[in-house]
Amino acid sequence: MDKHYLTPLFSPESIVVFAGRPDDATQPGSHAAALHQALRAQRFSGTITFLDTSTSGTLADLAQSRADLAIIALPPSEIPAALEIAGRVTCRAALVMSSGVDAEQARELSRIARRAGMHLLGPNSLGIQRPLLGLNASAAGPLAKPGSLALVSQSGALITSMLDWARGNAVGFSAVVSLGQHAAVDIAQVLDFLANDPRTQSILLYLEGIASARGFMSALRSAATAKPVVVLKAGRRPAGNAAAQTHSGAIVGSDDVFDAALRRAGAVRVRSFVELFSAAKCLASRYRPVGTRLAVVTNGGGPGVLAADWINEIGLQLGRLAPERAAALAPQLPPGASLTDLIDLSEFAGPAHFRAAVEAANQDKGLDGVLAILSPKLGIDAVEVAQAVAAMRPQMGKPLLACWMGDATVEAARDALGEADVPCFRSPEAAVGAFSNIASFYRNQQLLQQTPPPLTALAKPDIEGARLVIESVLAERRKILTEMESKTLLSAFHIPVTETILARSPNEAMMIATQLGFPVALKIDSPDIAHKSDVQGVALNIMNGTGARDTYQDLVERVARAQPGARINGVTIQKMAPARRGREIHVGVVTDDPFGPVIVFGAGGTMIELIGDRAMELPPLNQFLARRLIERSRVAQTLGEWRGAQAIDMEALEQILLRVSEMVCELSQLREMDINPIIVDEHGALAVDARIVIDHPAAGVGGRVNGYNHLAILPYPARYEQVWPMRGGGEYRVRPIHPDDAQMLQALVHGLSPQSRYFRFVSSMAELPPAMLARFTLIDYDREMALVAVVDEKVPGPDGEPVEKERIIGVSRYVTNPDRSSCEFSLVVADDYNGKGLGARLMESIMQVARDKGLAEIEGLVLANNASMLKLMRALGFTVKPFVEDRDFVLCSHAL
Repeated sequence: MDKHYLTPLFSPESIVVFAGRPDDATQPGSHAAALHQALRAQRFSGTITFLDTSTSGTLADLAQSRADLAIIALPPSEIPAALEIAGRVTCRAALVMSSGVDAEQARELSRIARRAGMHLLGPNSLGIQRPLLGLNASAAGPLAKPGSLALVSQSGALITSMLDWARGNAVGFSAVVSLGQHAAVDIAQVLDFLANDPRTQSILLYLEGIASARGFMSALRSAATAKPVVVLKAGRRPAGNAAAQTHSGAIVGSDDVFDAALRRAGAVRVRSFVELFSAAKCLASRYRPVGTRLAVVTNGGGPGVLAADWINEIGLQLGRLAPERAAALAPQLPPGASLTDLIDLSEFAGPAHFRAAVEAANQDKGLDGVLAILSPKLGIDAVEVAQAVAAMRPQMGKPLLACWMGDATVEAARDALGEADVPCFRSPEAAVGAFSNIASFYRNQQLLQQTPPPLTALAKPDIEGARLVIESVLAERRKILTEMESKTLLSAFHIPVTETILARSPNEAMMIATQLGFPVALKIDSPDIAHKSDVQGVALNIMNGTGARDTYQDLVERVARAQPGARINGVTIQKMAPARRGREIHVGVVTDDPFGPVIVFGAGGTMIELIGDRAMELPPLNQFLARRLIERSRVAQTLGEWRGAQAIDMEALEQILLRVSEMVCELSQLREMDINPIIVDEHGALAVDARIVIDHPAAGVGGRVNGYNHLAILPYPARYEQVWPMRGGGEYRVRPIHPDDAQMLQALVHGLSPQSRYFRFVSSMAELPPAMLARFTLIDYDREMALVAVVDEKVPGPDGEPVEKERIIGVSRYVTNPDRSSCEFSLVVADDYNGKGLGARLMESIMQVARDKGLAEIEGLVLANNASMLKLMRALGFTVKPFVEDRDFVLCSHAL
């Protein structure tokens, strides 16, 4: 419980190897030959034993070969036997280095490993490297240089290329992991280990596909909470889906959704191998989240302008020195220097000028990063300038990047920067792109911090009414809702829609139009027509009753000619919206495999596919996420004061997005949706047309239709909020933890006695490190849960008057074990609230959450001398027994 379950795989102390005989050279270039060469050259301090599947011996003999990890590099036909032997020698993990193992063979190997209780990496893996342990269990070439960067790849070829590049660029790794096709240990499990690995500070990830979106997002969000994660994904498919029945489905491709998922997980995506190398340079320098304002220090106007242009092109901001900072710097620079936009030092700038400019930019709080660009000039020593810039690296509180342009004349200068951990690039665009990766991480971390509930604080929607509409449509074996049904669904979630009435005859159309008042719009109503305008099924600005009657007949006839087999229910009549300076907006929903529902926002109207304005976000949304979603669209530029029109009512538009998020969360049958157009202006927003596609919900775990299983990101579980009376008077609230609780949780730890801190953390630390604090408060509710007990206490305010302030007085937590059927708990209660019943209530509450997740058992380690905790465990019915691996602890367990 104190070590990650994949520790035997990635940090083994003893290894058994099945790779044939070391002197068998019949297959040079094979995985076995490469493994023998790697093992002979490495510095692994643990024990390595070579075994042969054909060796005779008794089980007693095999028992003497007990090991943490078995490495198998044999032909596919011999792998099962080796894996069986590895199980008999009680290996806890196995690595299968092979190629050509198909899916069925891989499933058989997984079954053998599960039966023996082993975690299996492979087959078709190129192996692993752990440079800090001196372990090279791979066919990827020499052991990499030790460092803080982890590389995980589903492509062996990329790993060999990356390691080859790293050797020439002084980049080191904490771990290199080749997953391979059909790997049993998946990308999510590896990410989970690296998130907890103290040797790893940053993670590079190469993906070709994922199996489980929920598991991947859970692990990625957890990892990105603690350390930067950069992802390169291959197989970007073109946007568009021929089977789509809405505009949203037609314009959104799977790659767009993957982008949205990575943003929401707090990771950064790069588009090319070159960008991945650039990111590796920055991550190896351990730069952390910053803003988007990049200052450019240059000795040449042209390169500086190129950098500035690219800064604007990719959505960063060109950082400018504050006036007082520029005034103090100017006397230290050559006469031709300019500080208006770029920090242009002029062609006469030398080492001292560069150093002064970088130092001024570092001290300016309005700047988030510094890029130093040098163009070779006569009389200027590029190495001396590089050394001056490199000397600033230890003082920098923000990222420092360099671009030394040229080739042979600046090679030594680049080496000097590299030795000082200053990432150096050959072009201004590459350097700006590398800073963009750091800035994207900062922006995406803000998205990661958001944990919205499924329902907002707005008026409660009529969820049951909406579900009845959906069930009646599905009962008719239909999947496409009519416009009337679609608008009924929107109205159930308080999305404002135009009043719409269905006419079933020309005379009805005339009477309804007259009652509504002119002008009116008429639209064909058919479950078989995806886009009414495509079959001339829309007529606008009908000004009288005769026109409404005649238009009804014309619409029906035109549509019958254009699509003879279409079922026609009639024609809907709606009053035309007043002619205002409104903007046409589109809000939609698509369902992606594997990420589930995604909310789409952009410009609306009849040319939506041609415009292709699509910003995306995974649900659930809150106001912050809704605003960021709007800002990422191109139409956002028209939503303020624009061409004589007043700024729109942004709050009304955000509320529509929040309502759509509620629909997506609560209606698991929703597959595609278009609300197009939404007319939005300074007075509000109005949905003019809508089209919704539904289907039966997918089954959850164990075949059940379960809550929010259709979402890739689990919403904040507000249903577990409760209020309880305090023993001795007063009350307290129990609720799930969220990221905003970080400072209150730190205050709880500060306030504990040394003994209480030791009982909880088995450590004398006085406060939680930032990474641990983030991991404890920003959790994935799918894999773990933390409940906090909160009270309101009066404390002196800034003016000395008492004010109420929340305080966390207890925390219970469980983390799901790898078997996905049991979990490990922890509990801490503030010293001044002991004896008030909090511990028992928090434990009972966390056990109930675990039951709701379908877990079968809860267990935890308690120090043997923690008498009060053991008393509580026995009172709650836990089984208490010695922990055989460490007699200082006892194991407490309870069936759920």
